[in-house]
Amino acid sequence: MPLPKLPSKPAALLAPKDYPKAERGKTVKPHIALVEPAPVTPAAKAPAVTQPRAKISTKSPAEKPRATPKVTESRVKSTTSRTADKLGVSKLFVLDTNVLMHDPTSLFRFEEHDIYLPMITLEELDNHKKGMSEVARNARQISRSLDALVSDIAEDAIDLGIPLSKLGNKDAKGRLFFQTKLQNAKLPDGLPEGKADNQILGVVRALDQQYPERPVVLVSKDINMRLKARAIGLPAEDYFNDHVLEDTDLLYSGIQQLPDDFWNKHGKGMESWQENKHGTSYTYYRVTGPHVPSMLVNQFVFIEPKNGEAAFYGQVTQINGKTAVLQTLRDYGHAKNSVWGITARNREQNFALNLLMNPECDFVTLLGQAGTGKTLLALAAGLAQVLENKTYNEIIVTRVTVPVGEDIGFLPGTEEEKMGPWMGAFDDNLEVLNKSDGDAGEWGRAATQDLIRSRIKIKSLNFMRGRTFVNKFLIIDEAQNLTPKQIKTLVTRAGPGTKIICLGNIAQIDTPYLTEGSSGLTYVVDRFKGWSHSGHVTLAKGERSRLADHASEVL
Repeated sequence: MPLPKLPSKPAALLAPKDYPKAERGKTVKPHIALVEPAPVTPAAKAPAVTQPRAKISTKSPAEKPRATPKVTESRVKSTTSRTADKLGVSKLFVLDTNVLMHDPTSLFRFEEHDIYLPMITLEELDNHKKGMSEVARNARQISRSLDALVSDIAEDAIDLGIPLSKLGNKDAKGRLFFQTKLQNAKLPDGLPEGKADNQILGVVRALDQQYPERPVVLVSKDINMRLKARAIGLPAEDYFNDHVLEDTDLLYSGIQQLPDDFWNKHGKGMESWQENKHGTSYTYYRVTGPHVPSMLVNQFVFIEPKNGEAAFYGQVTQINGKTAVLQTLRDYGHAKNSVWGITARNREQNFALNLLMNPECDFVTLLGQAGTGKTLLALAAGLAQVLENKTYNEIIVTRVTVPVGEDIGFLPGTEEEKMGPWMGAFDDNLEVLNKSDGDAGEWGRAATQDLIRSRIKIKSLNFMRGRTFVNKFLIIDEAQNLTPKQIKTLVTRAGPGTKIICLGNIAQIDTPYLTEGSSGLTYVVDRFKGWSHSGHVTLAKGERSRLADHASEVL
């Protein structure tokens, strides 16, 4: 089945007109309609409001225009927020505690808009600051940032707002406001007033009544919190600044299908030659044409004509304007090119093995559903390059220890013994790789298994800080459960001669507050695309068994 064509533009460059329009008939808050847009003149001032205010000011069109955000948020913004954007009105965002603990830099990511922190938010930050978890570290970091912001501010000046650009964050043009007095707002009967979420909702309603000319929006990572806010008529939205892509269908797949007439349009003046690299002969083609600008370095391209002609599989190695160099691939589907007894069963697996076996490719990401062969291919390539080619001296395997069900509690033993229950997938794949050696006999297989075990080290993510891996083949399994900050910590551990493989399925995220768009795996796929020493392949076809394939379709 041919893959669909990639979009011509990444999500960050799509114009607003390319997105579906907002549904008509949606009601708009009456107080937003009171704000009239200012006439477009060189000396235009801020949009007129019903009451002049000293504390919070709207943005003047004469200022520097707001930078275009990386992700178009039209589908996740509230109606109030979208209306304020159209009228050019600065918003007041009330932040929930989980936003600050999820991203400690969130204070400085709201551009020209102002931020309001309820007192109960500071109380919850104080309750979560103890411990060595990621949440506790984030709570301490945001507390230090708040302390630096208020350090030299006079007590009577806090009500006027603290400039968020004070610490050098030039993109943050808004101001920070704290709750300095008790704000009484009537919430619906039945909502317990002592609960922290309901206290924040009361603050949002009080601000909404205090500033009727200003859009006040609650920002929370808690879905139920946003549902309660909308149920009582308050605008609420998710914190989406950490989303790499709003639509994961636009995520880079690493593969592009070329049109059938590609050679007719790009074959004029084409050059071809052969080179021998790593003991294999490759053919190169230098082509020029209109389709080249849509390609990326290390992207796989293929043509599978329907008229019976031979298929073409290649990889982009260089791009210069409208000229690209395409390299043919090694066919790992043939038995003579098997990797530790494993051959590629489909096109995407062949692409993946070409990346895994390429010593010039330092960073590889493999995405795919369960049963597509991600772990088996990575482990086979690692064993071949550690025990046969001696390219690397050791395989290091790690994964995020997030349980699917209930946690099994503390485990006895050493670090590797504690990680044992989490590494069942690698044990299963090692059994498959050991069975491929049918001529060695039972004793030979046992000796081979002991040798393999001695060259594979299982490490925990908890002790990665400060380490440097030299000449290692590092496999990070279940990478979709890592945050962008955690995956940065892991990838920066790489020393000279180390290759890092990230495996995962973004449809199976178990970490709280992580989504497909904000996962660390999505983050590195998007940021590393086009780098000459990295590659990515999205595996499409399951090869586990006919039972597993049928179950994934019907269940």
